[in-house]
Amino acid sequence: MLGDGNLEFNGYRGTRLQIKQSEEKEGYVLWLHSQFADLVRTPPQQRMDTRQWYFGTRFFENLEDLRKIFYSDRKKVVPANINDLFQSPLTLAVWFMDDGRLDYRAKSHYAYRISTDSFTESEVKQLQTLLLERFGIVAKTYLSLCRGKRYPKLYIGKEGRDQFTKTVAPYILPCFGYKLPPDYRQYILTPQRLHAEPRIRT
Repeated sequence: MLGDGNLEFNGYRGTRLQIKQSEEKEGYVLWLHSQFADLVRTPPQQRMDTRQWYFGTRFFENLEDLRKIFYSDRKKVVPANINDLFQSPLTLAVWFMDDGRLDYRAKSHYAYRISTDSFTESEVKQLQTLLLERFGIVAKTYLSLCRGKRYPKLYIGKEGRDQFTKTVAPYILPCFGYKLPPDYRQYILTPQRLHAEPRIRT
């Protein structure tokens, strides 16, 4: 929910999770579908116009409970109890695969940035604190200027990058291998390991 996931209310009692990704992330969509297969009727499909891959779960009342804490006036927010919800390295890896990027220059520099444009600066600082307390990852919040408006983002530099890499690398899918430094790409999830990893908890 911090990344690309979207919760849609049916106007009655239930809510469903919707996942959409670009054509080159087909493998990621198929993997996410495997995590939620028990909640889905229709397998992932590809749109003919945008070439996006997508799927949605069935409507559930308990997903409506999640929608109420992740949305305010139809805008996605960071819940006050995010520390209780965000406990697994797998959750961090999924968020990174959705919204993170690597800034890498051989033999000189590497760092990570996570796009958090839809959140407020105080919410991003809340996530910054979570990374430190939950995973021991030092991050910073900075404001990025775009078209005259400043958007808060997370930056993980020299102080936290190694711990971040070690935390997420075992869960990164092959199609996102480019988001890790070359020395760590040997640890990404291979097809042989996919079924041995823990499933996402809803």
